[in-house]
Amino acid sequence: MNSPTPWTTLEGLRYGLLGFPLAFCALPLYVMLPNLYAREFGVPLAALGAVLLGARLFDALIDPLLGRVCDKLFRRSRRAVLTFGAGAGLVLGLGFVLLFSPPTRDPQTLLVVATALLVVTYAAYSALTIAHQSWGARLGGNELQRSRVVAWREGLGLMGVILAAVTPSVLGLPAMLGLFVLSLVVGWLAWTRALTPAPFSGGQAGAADPTHSTWRPWHNQAFRRLLAVFMLNGIASAIPATLVLFFVQDRLQAPAVMEPAFLGCYFVCGALSIPLWLQGVRRWGLARCWLIGMLLSISVFLWAMQLGANDTAAFLVVCALSGVALGSDLALPGAMLAGVIVHAADHGRAEGAYFGWWSLATKLNLALAAGLALPLLSLFGYAPGARDAQALSALTTAYCLLPCLLKAGAALALYTLIIQPAQRLRAP
Repeated sequence: MNSPTPWTTLEGLRYGLLGFPLAFCALPLYVMLPNLYAREFGVPLAALGAVLLGARLFDALIDPLLGRVCDKLFRRSRRAVLTFGAGAGLVLGLGFVLLFSPPTRDPQTLLVVATALLVVTYAAYSALTIAHQSWGARLGGNELQRSRVVAWREGLGLMGVILAAVTPSVLGLPAMLGLFVLSLVVGWLAWTRALTPAPFSGGQAGAADPTHSTWRPWHNQAFRRLLAVFMLNGIASAIPATLVLFFVQDRLQAPAVMEPAFLGCYFVCGALSIPLWLQGVRRWGLARCWLIGMLLSISVFLWAMQLGANDTAAFLVVCALSGVALGSDLALPGAMLAGVIVHAADHGRAEGAYFGWWSLATKLNLALAAGLALPLLSLFGYAPGARDAQALSALTTAYCLLPCLLKAGAALALYTLIIQPAQRLRAP
């Protein structure tokens, strides 16, 4: 069950290519959309934060159910999984296009329309993501092999993020929407040629099986510990992702032409760092490499607190170094989760349940980041375009210091809950 799956560059592309459009749409949805609605459409920050929080919370709550559905589909057939993915992709494409070209610009009406579109789009995104991630986890293999599977998916995903970061400003919003739809179709077609995980059968298709309970992952202590670390770290990463454009525009007062350069530098360095993190896995293992990435991120954001107006060159360095730290967040936790599934003897049986809860945690991180950070900034006097010292201080604290505190908590939890217990098990 845990024997390595033959893995080549072609197989990496066939499986991982769908990660490109999934990550491509994630950046506009989670980073660009709040900024667009606040600045261009005049939607108040507090109301926008409430809408994002509500939509993301609803989306998060259905993720375990989507995971359960995926497990049933995997037990039915390969075709069932791919058909489910095609339907989710169609809904995702339509919802994404409508969110960025809404039928109305009236702030109050737009909030209602955006809420409905966000709920549908997030659900489709989650369904496709959970199915795709579960497929990769079912391919099995040792720690390094699992890292490679995740690295292909996340590495190609970072390429999608990079293009999503530069396309709107260079080619325009319509080009971004067209590129996303095209890449989604190509990614799904490549997925249909990917290696087939085994087993796809689990007895009678759709038969009830108590061992495949949606709640099964919560009986696994290793999963609970990993999820706690993942959530703390995820919230720490989601807050600056939500606020980065506000920080760039108001704290740094950087010209608009620099925005794609900042985002591109961040994601390019993240993509380039993934092979380095995989080399680190060979020497130190997944957990220790992730800890190193967390400590690097803390150091970088503490330095970013010192930046002010026109410090664009220094912020490019911040983007580069934090991008390297991002590589560890993308390539390592998913591989650790695949290992938890294998060690719990749930490989080929309950990946959907695990990744459903994993996706829920990811959405909660993003929901808390947008639903708490934006209203708190408004409460402490910040609004887009603010230049007074109090408002900028609140923005800097939210963008830099708060993520550092949360990331430090995640690093401590990783060491005490995962690394130390593993050391005790290996001790003679």
